[in-house]
Amino acid sequence: MNDRQILLRALRAPSICRDLSNREWESLLALSDRARLTATLAWRLERHGLEDAIPPGARRQLQASRVFADFRNRQILWEMNRVQRVLRKADFDVIALKGGAYLLLDLPLARGRLPADLDILVERKNLAAMEDLLLAEGWQTTKLDDYDQRYYREWMHEIPPLRHPERKVEVDVHHALLPMTARIQASPELLWPSARAVEGSRFKVLAPEDLVLHAVVHLFYDSDFDNRLRDLLDIDELLRFHARREEGFWRRLSRRAADHGLTRPLAYALHCCHRLLDTPVPADARLSGTIPPWLLRWMTLLIHQALPPPTTHRFAPLDATARWLLYVRSHYLRMPLRLLLPHLAYKAWKRN
Repeated sequence: MNDRQILLRALRAPSICRDLSNREWESLLALSDRARLTATLAWRLERHGLEDAIPPGARRQLQASRVFADFRNRQILWEMNRVQRVLRKADFDVIALKGGAYLLLDLPLARGRLPADLDILVERKNLAAMEDLLLAEGWQTTKLDDYDQRYYREWMHEIPPLRHPERKVEVDVHHALLPMTARIQASPELLWPSARAVEGSRFKVLAPEDLVLHAVVHLFYDSDFDNRLRDLLDIDELLRFHARREEGFWRRLSRRAADHGLTRPLAYALHCCHRLLDTPVPADARLSGTIPPWLLRWMTLLIHQALPPPTTHRFAPLDATARWLLYVRSHYLRMPLRLLLPHLAYKAWKRN
């Protein structure tokens, strides 16, 4: 078994773990640790009743990862609690995004997931008011130079990250799902009428279709491809969960993608999930006819090569090339060349 693909195979079909050798278990846990997916792997094994198939040493590592994931999720929930206190002074709605939303909804994919920060969404007209409320209550803007401040405030879909000096959890305040400079603009005004209230919470959450599309945007438009295998797993879990519970989900999802102008990235996501994770996507819902077959195969190949972590501290040449191509693609889609080329030149100069 290809060591680098063993993590993807175990996540797709956990039953293969019954037949793993000790060396393969070592490879699997090393890869899952690099991808920040060890706790997710632990939950998937438990969900499939495979606890007895785990060697004692691996069981301890998997259990420790679950304890840490629980701790990290409690940190995010507590940060949401603190933000909710601030929202008593606000007369506008706030949507919890990604990991925060999954925790509020108690979705299965939240178990074992390691959220990096707390993401929230406000309407653009309320962006300054939200920032002022947080700053007044002790959150601080992360240290950025004038160029980075301008980068966030003029071009991106969020303000510079905020962090409370005591809790150290980063809060990202968004006003859209994609940068203002992106070639495709998922319509932020469409998100609010269908956002759903959460009982006992000041936060709202996106409608199921928008939850999926936000995860799709994160995978196919974000320039950083570290730990992006988690995004593909998020999409897989969201599709499985909502398809079982929401009547007409697949039809509404494709219609919603068309409304946002996200039909092509959704088609990539559905195709990759079905091919790589055996996600049960109905044939008539895959949107394959919207993209040339060669392009679907090409994107699936790139994702398959780019997402799994490396077996060592360096990617093999083929894998590094796939990641570089996706990196260039994402930057091209996020910014026009007249902004992108000077931006990359500045970042390269600053890094060196």
